[in-house]
Order: sequence, then C-alpha cells, then structure tokens
Amino acid sequence: MQMKTSPRSMIRLTRRGRLLLIVAGAAVVAGAAAAVPLLASHGGHQETKAAPPTLVIPEGWRASQVYDAVDKVLKVPSGTTRKSIGRAGLKLPGEAEGNPEGYLFPATYPVPKGSTPESLLRSMVDTAGRRFTAAPTTAGAQRTTMNLYQAVTIASIVQAEAATKADMGKVARVIFNRLQSGMPLQMDSTINYAMDRVTVHTSQDDTRIESPYNSYQRMGLPPTPIDNPGEEAMRAAYNPTPGNWLYFVTVKPGDTRFTDDYATHTRNVAEFNALHQAAGQPQVPGPQHSPAPSQPAVG
Repeated sequence: MQMKTSPRSMIRLTRRGRLLLIVAGAAVVAGAAAAVPLLASHGGHQETKAAPPTLVIPEGWRASQVYDAVDKVLKVPSGTTRKSIGRAGLKLPGEAEGNPEGYLFPATYPVPKGSTPESLLRSMVDTAGRRFTAAPTTAGAQRTTMNLYQAVTIASIVQAEAATKADMGKVARVIFNRLQSGMPLQMDSTINYAMDRVTVHTSQDDTRIESPYNSYQRMGLPPTPIDNPGEEAMRAAYNPTPGNWLYFVTVKPGDTRFTDDYATHTRNVAEFNALHQAAGQPQVPGPQHSPAPSQPAVG
C-alpha cells in the first residue's frame, strides 16, 4: 500500500512477501474438509477405496484463481466455471450484483463424482454465508455501521496487505482510520487487482490508472472485494485493534511498524531502505522524492 500525505509526497506503506506466500500456496484454513479413505466389504475382505479428489482454496485467492482451480479439478475446458456463474443460483448479497468475489470461502472441499462447477461454487458461497455471519467471526460488529458486504471488502484488503495474522487487526484499523479521516486508502493491493497481477512492485504510473479499484485516485472502498478472505481477516474487519495508526511498513520479516506520526514513519521507511541498500535490493524513495518506475512495495 502507498499513501500520500501531501500532493508532493508519496510513500510506500504496504507489506512485502504476502503475495509470494499466495503463489507458493497458503495454509488451508481450519475446519476444511478432509479426505478420508472409505472402507467397503468385498467377499469378507476390506479394501481401501480411493477417496474423492479435493479442491483446496487458499486464503486470499482471487475469484479468477478459484475458477481456474475448479476447471482443473473437474477436468473441464478453461473458462467453464466462469461461464457457469449465472446459472449456479448463488446466494449472494444484492450489493455483489452476481459477482462472487469475496464469497468463495477458502477451505478444502471434497469433489465427489458428479460434481459440477455450479455445485462447487454453491458450496463455497454457502460456506461463506455461514462462516461470515457466525458469532465468533462477527464479534465486535455491533460497534460499527458497515454492512456485511463492506466488511468482506475490508477483510479482502486486510487479507492481501497483512504480513501475518497478528498484523490483521492493525491493518484493519489503518483502513478504518483512513476512511474516517477522509483520506484515500492508497493500497497497492487494489492496484494489483485492477491490473490483474500479483507483484510487490508498484510504479507511479500504476497509481494513475483509470479504474474504480484505484484507491490512490478514488476515495472510499473499492466497489467489490479484491480476493476471498478467511475468517481471521473477517474478524479483523469486524473488530479492528484499537489504535490511531495511519501508516505501516514492514521493515524486515517479522517487523511491521504501525504509527500515526508521519515523521516516525519516514524514519521507518529510511531504515527499510538502508537494509535493502545493504542487500543490493531496490529501495523505496523517501517522502521528498517521486517514486521511480517499477519500484517495490514496502513491507
């Protein structure tokens, strides 16, 4: 995430490495369905039948990735699942306008014989409907005025931006603080979604693209979620950690710093740059410099 503090200054505020974790495959969330061998009797002997295949949806996958995974597990032509959305009868909120992004719940799903793209999508959306409205997830919701769709949208940004689960509540608080202060979110994750890419590099030109997902140019939340969040991210969206933070940067793995003070944040960015310079890696320009093309996100 980048955030500008004045028309003349731009600074990187996102974490680094989360997208790489997604590429490598995130851990399956708790409560996911497990494949269990079935035993059957044949002539007095028991033999182990092959368990049905499973479909693993990691936290933070975009809908496009889910569609591709369903096509693959069902061995159907590419694009089949995407084309099936309109006839799947998905129980989505009205704000979604038929787009299941954010509601394809991350879990491990059994794929028994006879499964179809429609049946798998319904299972994901129905699971999201149950999990997102369950008491453990919605704790704290009574203290906010946002609706469920807004909560899922915030959770999707938290899922993409937080370096660790421990950081999720703080990242959610930064989002709320910026919204309440009338500041643009300036999240690199929304730019990546608009450009249909996975990268830790965002250039100044990228932040000027014409898109409703450009949170540098547009105020408020993006029009839809930007990925499919898990329960931890949803809990963070409903009950963000108390704090006044407006900025955050991951100086090094395991060291994400949150602050409401611009000067402190500037020092944190300088420390990040010093570490990367010593390692011969690209740096992020300080607040008095304009971003260079294809520069990395901080954190």
